[in-house]
Amino acid sequence: MPKNLVITCLFNFLIAALMGLMLRYFYVNPIAINYRFLTHAHSHVAMLGWAYLVLYCFFVHYFVPEQKSVYSKLFWLTQITVIGMMISFPIQGYAAISISFSTLHIFCSYYFVYRIWNDLQIKNSLVKQLVKASLLFMVISTIGVWCLGPAVGLLGQASAFYQIAIQFFLNFQFNGWFLLAVLAIACHQLKIQPSESAKVFFKYLVLATILTFALPIQWFASHPLLYWVNGLGILLQLVSLYYFIKIIKHKFQTFKAETSMLVIRMYQFSLGCFIIKNSLQTLSIIPQFSSELFEHHNFIIGYIHLTMLGVISGFLFAFLLQSKTILPSRFISVGLSLFLLGFILTEAILFIQGAFYFLGIGLLPNYYSILFVVSILLPVSITLILISYLKQKSYGTQTT
Repeated sequence: MPKNLVITCLFNFLIAALMGLMLRYFYVNPIAINYRFLTHAHSHVAMLGWAYLVLYCFFVHYFVPEQKSVYSKLFWLTQITVIGMMISFPIQGYAAISISFSTLHIFCSYYFVYRIWNDLQIKNSLVKQLVKASLLFMVISTIGVWCLGPAVGLLGQASAFYQIAIQFFLNFQFNGWFLLAVLAIACHQLKIQPSESAKVFFKYLVLATILTFALPIQWFASHPLLYWVNGLGILLQLVSLYYFIKIIKHKFQTFKAETSMLVIRMYQFSLGCFIIKNSLQTLSIIPQFSSELFEHHNFIIGYIHLTMLGVISGFLFAFLLQSKTILPSRFISVGLSLFLLGFILTEAILFIQGAFYFLGIGLLPNYYSILFVVSILLPVSITLILISYLKQKSYGTQTT
């Protein structure tokens, strides 16, 4: 992949991590920032500047053999929208300028889907289904964004309509577009062939993605039927996970014999996080836990970071290493080790504190200070990876 595109994606990830660190520092020593505005900037840059753009690059790299200049031009136009959101959201939150840039990003994503849908050349039917389903979920997720304006105008930001619209966007971005996209690339890299088990995995995964949206709806528009819909979605998700493990198990053994240990470790980490993510979602079938889940934001933040950093970013780093876009080195190994350590420690603290709140125990001693200190590892790790990659590029030790 073009190195300047990868550098841009890593830079966006670093900025998102630094914004996240500032959010953690705010609770240690309040600073002159608007916390809510910076939260919007952090989430948009992480999702749209890091995950979206790296997946964009991989989709074009692997699934469009005759790459056209339009994809490079569209990448940079999309990056301009990310920079616009990076600057405007911390200053004004959701307002004219930030909304304009986020809207332009949506239109860029629509054009990307239109172009790549026509240019796709994928022989493997499983990979092709996953790629197309991920792109459809990306488009579908934006319905939530278009509903925000009418929701505010008619009922206000405190309304169930507004909150469900946000959850609609997040659910189908994370569990639809991002997750199916990384699984598509993983199946491509592992050379998973179509089979009856693969068909079951794909069908149940898509159905589960749709049905488990009943849980966030339940938070704002409670109805007994939604528990059953979510429960069915969880069941299908577990069946899908079983078949996914079944179809990759043998291939992964072969893959391990042909790949460097660093790549294998990143795949194992990502797959482990994927299994944990599915296992944690299973807890939502407990009515009491399900109804109170949204009240304990540590669980929500921990789950989002588990998906974004553990599953999605873990796979993305594995793909960057396996494709030899980033070559293994001491700095890369140290950077990734610190990334994993920072992720594990922050997740442990978030979930332990969430459990404390849920059980009525209260606040962990020095909770905010400890969380801030371990969170420093994340931007430090990304900086090491970025510096190492820049050196590889400048010294010409990487292949083009």
